Amino acid sequence: MYYIVQTSKPFNQACADLEAAVLRHGFGVLYVHDLGATLRSKGIAFEEECKVFEVCNPGQAAKVLSVDMRLNMALPCRISVFTEKGKAQIGMIKPLPMLSTLSQDAALVQIAKEVENKTIQMIDEAK
Repeated sequence: MYYIVQTSKPFNQACADLEAAVLRHGFGVLYVHDLGATLRSKGIAFEEECKVFEVCNPGQAAKVLSVDMRLNMALPCRISVFTEKGKAQIGMIKPLPMLSTLSQDAALVQIAKEVENKTIQMIDEAK
């Protein structure tokens, strides 16, 4: 269900490299949530780093929504760069198993496969 890779890169470099890989693959970064900074700003002692990148390919998103508008709640795709015990990792919940639990539509399965392949390539390039 998850795809997670460890990287030897520093956290900020992995973030920059992920963003560049997303753009190279025809996706866009809609927003980046800095969960670590948000938690710390609320007075929570949080030692790790965690940025969640909301990424989207408009063509693929439109296909998903044209099949089942309810799936807007599963969009956009999210790829995280985070540290665990100080080691940087990049990961996501795989689109195919996630969408398969929400719909059995064959067209959606194909779209999810395509998006999953692309997002795995992005993560692998960023590591």
